[in-house]
Amino acid sequence: MSKPENNVRQDVCGSTSRQNTEAYVQILGTGMDTQETSPSVLLFFNNERFIFNAGELVLYLLVHRQQGLQRFCAEHKIKLSQVDHICLTRVCSETAGGLPGLLLTLAGIKNGSPESTEHVDIWGPPNLDLLVNAMKNFVPHATMVKAHIIPRSDNVMVHGNGAALASSLHAEELQAEGKFKAVSISAILLTPTDLLDGSHFSSNDTSIVYICNLHDIRGEFDPRKAKACGLKKGRKLGQLQNGISVKSDLLDIEVHPDDVIGPPIPGPIVLIVDCPTEPHAQELLSAQALNAYYSDSQSNSPETTKVVNCIIHLSPATVVSSPVYERWMRKFDSAQHIMARTTREHETTPILESSARIATRLHYLCPQLFPAPSLLSVQNDGVAAPNFKGSISKVCGISAENLLKFTLRPPRRLGLDRSSVQNQMTSSVFIKELLSEIPEIADAAKNMSTFWHKPKEDEAELFTRQDSEVMTGDPSLAGHAAPRCMKNVQRDDLEIVFLGTGSSIPSKYRNVSSIYFNLFSKGGLLLDCGEGTLAQLKRRYGINGADSAVRNLKCIWISHIHADHHAGLARILALRRDLLKGVPHEPMLVIGPEQVGEFLKDYKKLEDLDMLFLDCRSTTVAKWDDMEADSMNDESRDHTVLTSLSEDSSLLRCSKRMKPSTPVDDIKLLKRFKKVLSEAGLVRFISFPVVHCPEAFGIILESAERMNCGTVVPGWKVVYSGDTRPCSEVIEASLGATILIHEATFEDGLLEEAITRNHSTIKEAIEVGRSAGAYRIILTHFSQRYPKVPALDEVSIQRTCIAFDLMSVNLADLPVLPKLLPYLKLLFRTRELI
Repeated sequence: MSKPENNVRQDVCGSTSRQNTEAYVQILGTGMDTQETSPSVLLFFNNERFIFNAGELVLYLLVHRQQGLQRFCAEHKIKLSQVDHICLTRVCSETAGGLPGLLLTLAGIKNGSPESTEHVDIWGPPNLDLLVNAMKNFVPHATMVKAHIIPRSDNVMVHGNGAALASSLHAEELQAEGKFKAVSISAILLTPTDLLDGSHFSSNDTSIVYICNLHDIRGEFDPRKAKACGLKKGRKLGQLQNGISVKSDLLDIEVHPDDVIGPPIPGPIVLIVDCPTEPHAQELLSAQALNAYYSDSQSNSPETTKVVNCIIHLSPATVVSSPVYERWMRKFDSAQHIMARTTREHETTPILESSARIATRLHYLCPQLFPAPSLLSVQNDGVAAPNFKGSISKVCGISAENLLKFTLRPPRRLGLDRSSVQNQMTSSVFIKELLSEIPEIADAAKNMSTFWHKPKEDEAELFTRQDSEVMTGDPSLAGHAAPRCMKNVQRDDLEIVFLGTGSSIPSKYRNVSSIYFNLFSKGGLLLDCGEGTLAQLKRRYGINGADSAVRNLKCIWISHIHADHHAGLARILALRRDLLKGVPHEPMLVIGPEQVGEFLKDYKKLEDLDMLFLDCRSTTVAKWDDMEADSMNDESRDHTVLTSLSEDSSLLRCSKRMKPSTPVDDIKLLKRFKKVLSEAGLVRFISFPVVHCPEAFGIILESAERMNCGTVVPGWKVVYSGDTRPCSEVIEASLGATILIHEATFEDGLLEEAITRNHSTIKEAIEVGRSAGAYRIILTHFSQRYPKVPALDEVSIQRTCIAFDLMSVNLADLPVLPKLLPYLKLLFRTRELI
């Protein structure tokens, strides 16, 4: 093979079919707004769909607001069953954070199984295999994934400013499967030159530019020319249209296709460009493989130049505005530049309209529990927009919008298409709709507001609950009076924010599981971290507020290995790593089942997440008691021992007293855990096993006592069940709980399905809380199939609340929490939640 002098073009796929069918490229997320997905692109060619990048869509940081690719597709009716190819420009949490959820969804749609012959082709740079290997820890249908590595060539010298690439990747195999009939897709690898000496090179430094070229369309048949050539109507005309020369019917000549058919219509060309840094942009400018596409190239004639119709820029705004990148853009005279990560002023239209509508309605009804969702753009949130100095307008660039299309076929419609772009929707529009549908909601909102302005409950009532338990011996009779921890409680003690209250996959109204414990000056905790957790934080607190919340996280606790409970973990950790870069800090402590630790261990080979992992079994009540029984004052001779669960010393649990051979890292991990609890003001952090899947846990959190007017006031106790069947472990853990957060996946009529899937019904969840005497029961993790608010009996309604996404429950608001339920029923009287 001859040595290329610079970056070399690689065919990923291609064929000779030429069909004049519908084709377009569509923006799935722009990456610069609190309501949008990370920069991702959908290409539709001849009924085949290709997704370029699969971040946690609906951008919340990713740049800034991810809500889940599955959720986006559900709202906008993108047929996931026809997504056969996913092309990644880079492999990291930003570009691939939504990939696990997407693959699991596709597995369900395609009925994937180990015996299934269907698979999803994933294309990416050399570190793609690390991601696929990490996902095997929790993506059961691993055979559905076929990874295609686009590698740097090991046997080709590097010349000039670029890296050489290997030859075509599996093109014949893909053609044999009957795919890529209408388009060829090529790839160029970009790796900054100063990293190619080997000493500093990482596979994460490689980015890919994709070139998508539709095949030419045969020219139009000209009946007048056919008649002049002496041809009659019949079979010969069809042969000519198929490229076969024929003998004239009336003249003694041979007629060639070019004699009667016009010139072919060139296939449109789209570039997908992602340069994460300016050095990558320099590589892009030097890539000789793109010379044939430049209109200003001296080596190209008008006949040989391949005209690029559209360029989707996924590069950060700081790179796009650089002189090097601008110089590269100017090489394309007629291309439409779509800038997917540039800021648009005064943006208020959310990409998930249904979610924004319901959040706005809930805020109107009860702003105390449902703060206004953030609909402001990055610029309006205090982050300055990049200064492009006019460079974008000079090259006809436009800022992308969600669902903006660039039509490629048919040729007469070539160009921008805004028909799918949403009309501007604001909070005032949503409220106007609500008042039109439910006029009495205005009075309901006024009534709700009075709950926060009534005099406080009688002080003696704060102790009634404890007295009831002593007199009756039955904790199920307690729970109506405020517990003692509520005495003179302040609003900066605890706020529980439900970031995701649905199950399995994101829906139009409910994201998957995640709960944020805001401890205010003491930091915060995350219990579970499903896909889109970061997006929900952005919606709740705005971009800057969410960054602050992530920066101040004390630890993240994961209940079990199912993806809807941890698929957003890497994105949160990556953001915290970036936010604290250059600032002295401790690694994030992640606590979860062993399988989550295995996933993180594999994922860290792809991307450093700046974290330590502790197995849930290290925080069970037995291990906790061991830690408290052992003296921690004399570190040289009396430590609680942490022993390794595997060869990875970061997967640890408590066992017996420390031996001299105990690794120093084990001691540091124990110290880190104790420090986290102290900083968070917690005296108990206990994981307990539940009945769901192997290694599934719930958690008990207890705060420290406090002094109030010379009196010792007990701390609050919150229990989260995770996913579980009703079981004695949850009841025992919840005895005397201030709040029990319990899953209620199924309605009461689906008890058999709940048993089969090891989940709880609504009635069962409430009964667990009543049996334990929990003061408040908050139900979450609802099946995405259910509309409206479930019916509850009079006893249940006195202590129960239904959680919704972004619902923020302050400890001081617990007494009025059950009063919300009748008003929620009114709010959802006419609108379903699915």
